[in-house]
Amino acid sequence: MNKGDLIDALKRKNGFTREKAERVIDLFFGEMTNALVNGDRVEIRGFGSIFVKRYGSYKGRNPKTGDSVLVKSKRLPFFRCGKELKERVDNVNH
Repeated sequence: MNKGDLIDALKRKNGFTREKAERVIDLFFGEMTNALVNGDRVEIRGFGSIFVKRYGSYKGRNPKTGDSVLVKSKRLPFFRCGKELKERVDNVNH
């Protein structure tokens, strides 16, 4: 599923116009992104949580040349699945 699929589902299930559904999806993900950029945690009960993990700099190796390189510190989003989602995905009959 991608963003377009979400927009189509919102449009189909709620009778929204495509433009209104796009605005709702853009607002939703925009606010989540803003929260993460500000260092806040995003939690959706039953689905999971997304938070920013900080990684320190370290000395790595270029696999092509073998040279040592300094990898800068970074902040990356990290998703932790919620219990209800785990159980629901695991209990699907194939």
